[in-house]
Amino acid sequence: MNNIIIFAGSSHPTLVEKICENLSIKPSQVKLGKFSNGETSIDIGESVREKDVYVIQSGCGHVNDNFMELLILINACKTSSANRVTAVMPYFCYSRQPDIPYTAKGAPIISKPKHSAVKESGNTTEIGSVLTTHKPVSQRSRKSIDVAIENTLSSLSLDRSTPRILKSEDNIQRSSSNSRIPVIPERDGTSSSEAAGALFNTNNSGYKLWVAQAGTLIANLLTTAGADHVITMDLHDPQFQGFFSIGVDNLYCKPLIQAYIQHRIPEYKDAVIVSPDSGGAKRSSKVADALGLPFALIHKERRSQILKGPPDATLASGGGVPLSPKPLISNLSGSELKHSMSASKFVQTTMLVGDVRNKVCILLDDLVDTSYTITRAARLLKDQGATKVYAVVTHGVFSGDALNRVAQSAIDKIAVTNTVPQDETIAFLGKNRVDVIDVSRVFGEAIRRIHNGESISMLFEYVT
Repeated sequence: MNNIIIFAGSSHPTLVEKICENLSIKPSQVKLGKFSNGETSIDIGESVREKDVYVIQSGCGHVNDNFMELLILINACKTSSANRVTAVMPYFCYSRQPDIPYTAKGAPIISKPKHSAVKESGNTTEIGSVLTTHKPVSQRSRKSIDVAIENTLSSLSLDRSTPRILKSEDNIQRSSSNSRIPVIPERDGTSSSEAAGALFNTNNSGYKLWVAQAGTLIANLLTTAGADHVITMDLHDPQFQGFFSIGVDNLYCKPLIQAYIQHRIPEYKDAVIVSPDSGGAKRSSKVADALGLPFALIHKERRSQILKGPPDATLASGGGVPLSPKPLISNLSGSELKHSMSASKFVQTTMLVGDVRNKVCILLDDLVDTSYTITRAARLLKDQGATKVYAVVTHGVFSGDALNRVAQSAIDKIAVTNTVPQDETIAFLGKNRVDVIDVSRVFGEAIRRIHNGESISMLFEYVT
């Protein structure tokens, strides 16, 4: 192949070597390093003038450093008069952004941390105001809420324009609510109006916290750096392609997964394809239809304990509790109030749709990061009578304690592609429990076809 240059980033050099072997060429020389302050240093070792350049860098490991290295390498090739620069990202970083915030360990959180906005100075503790949002309420409910707030403010003798300074020995309990009502510290003798306000703060957090989406930013960074084309595999959200003004080829791992199931799982004809969540149902059902296997789905639902709807609606139609002239809090005893305030605002239910009893189950997922979803799904399948559970994953990131969870889970064997380095996975789980699916042939063929101006539609359905 003439006029083609392939540069390897530092994230996954082994995959780059395999891709170059399939193309019968050698990786071009590039010197990657860092200065003492952490800045990326890149030195290209050969001419790229009027060449077709492919920069291979997977979005794993130290994601931000690797992505910055990719941008600098693309820009270096573009400013060196390269004819075309293609970014090859087997795992596209930042393609999934959570709908709700996550903790450092990867577990989803519903409310804000209780220790936020608390500043201690000497013997006093200053509580800053927290502004959040809640769902609109009817005029009738708003009046009753305003009355409760006025009674609470008057009983505590608070000035709305001046923050209250409390002594350190006071017993302060902060509420992690999502309402616009100020959080009032409870006193020893809790009145009905105070309890009503606290109950409202606890149970009215219907809206999710706003999370910044980085899709447009990542696309603009790649195009501004000089990328003319992007090749990736199994985007977590296929709509991510719409952020780009350049061509994006999203290769599918479906043919490789089907070949693995047919040749490496001996009991696959009596197996059931299972999607661990509703988001991957379409992907898993396509594999099940291609193999002629039954399909099952694990559905997770998180519902609020407080019924939503107009206040005057009935319980059957989704309304709230019928209003009465007396405060709602007076209908509850002290122990019932504490229980309702301390209980979780959401009830999470998990159900299995399909029959897996005495069957071999094959869990399919495109991305495993913290492994919470796939390990819980495997445990549910074993509880429902599954004899064996396989997990087939496209991108095995396994951050944090994910490998430890997989090792202690009910997953009998896990198969993962090498879009992300899996040396640590094999060393931790053992060779007998991990199978690595090679994707280098798919990327090598895609690069060859794009370089020669051929169609790559064949790669979407069939891999030789």
